[in-house]
Amino acid sequence: MTDTRIVPIVMPKWGLSMKEGKVTGWLLEDGSKINVGDAILEVETDKIAGSVEASDAGVLRRRVGQPDTIYPVKTLLGVIADPSVPDSEIDAFVSAYVAPAADEGEEDQGPKYEFADTPSGTMRYAKRGSGDETVLLIHGFGGDLDGWLFNLDAIGEKATVYAVDLPGHGQSTKKIDNPSLKTMTKAALDFMDAVGLDKAHVVGHSMGGAIGMQMALDAPAKVKSLTLICSAGLGPEISDYVDNFVAAQGRKDLKPVLEQLFFDKGLVSRQLVEDVLKYKRLDGVEGALKALSAALFGGRTQHDAPGAKIAGKQPPTLIVWGKDDQIIPSAHASKLEGAKVHVFDNAGHMVFMEKASDVNNLIKSHIAG
Repeated sequence: MTDTRIVPIVMPKWGLSMKEGKVTGWLLEDGSKINVGDAILEVETDKIAGSVEASDAGVLRRRVGQPDTIYPVKTLLGVIADPSVPDSEIDAFVSAYVAPAADEGEEDQGPKYEFADTPSGTMRYAKRGSGDETVLLIHGFGGDLDGWLFNLDAIGEKATVYAVDLPGHGQSTKKIDNPSLKTMTKAALDFMDAVGLDKAHVVGHSMGGAIGMQMALDAPAKVKSLTLICSAGLGPEISDYVDNFVAAQGRKDLKPVLEQLFFDKGLVSRQLVEDVLKYKRLDGVEGALKALSAALFGGRTQHDAPGAKIAGKQPPTLIVWGKDDQIIPSAHASKLEGAKVHVFDNAGHMVFMEKASDVNNLIKSHIAG
């Protein structure tokens, strides 16, 4: 029988393709008191680095994972338990621990991504969870569904979650006819129809937030709630990030551009830069991004303001922002009256990565309420 007084800390699975991670360092010593959400240790993958956060409260009784060591997903890294649990029981738990088997459909041969044929073109997506509520995650300009690697599985614990690559992005079609917010919104709605979603809680980051608001305007019956993360569409101001992202042709040019997205610049790993460059060099991407950036953000101005149009008639809305956002001012978080607003210190435009546990909990609470 499992001893519920002892809680394992394991190598997390961030993203659909993660198989292993490297422990880069512990943030707490043995004997440290831990609260839910506390960062315990830091882990680095081939995609990005991040902190492993506590899912339970207690005391850090044993650190098992060694710094600078690579471990498979679900490997035991440490143990949380109440001080009343004897050391002998902790020893026995560590010695007997066996990593859980892969969940159904999670094996190597199982599908990691799926593709939907829509009137807007073929669109790649990922699906997680099986809850009664349905969530649709929509990325920002130049992103893709893999940007939700810290969120997809966590939100999937409480809901059925879809994350999609928009046209011109990721592994979806690179063709965008008449680039505009309306066109991208139609693509998102076409995707919902293609996979049989009558309605969903829409979570949009940056450009994805503007798309979410436009979806609620164009097809209000399909949008059960909105979560807007550092959202476009709430005001005209925007930095020159989009122009610089489109123009960057090499690692030297792109790395400082991507660093603008984060409060913690160390999150921009060499692999992250290489992955973005690989995407930008795909046939059709450069033209699609240039046309879309000119239509939506040309002249360092946001040309669409769905926030002004939806004000007062929006579905239940949560707005999340990083106070140190260098792309869209965090002051825009207060521009939609009636929305619940959370602004995080020490976080930037990618707050859903930098404060993943907190943002995931907010989203789960929002869709439940």
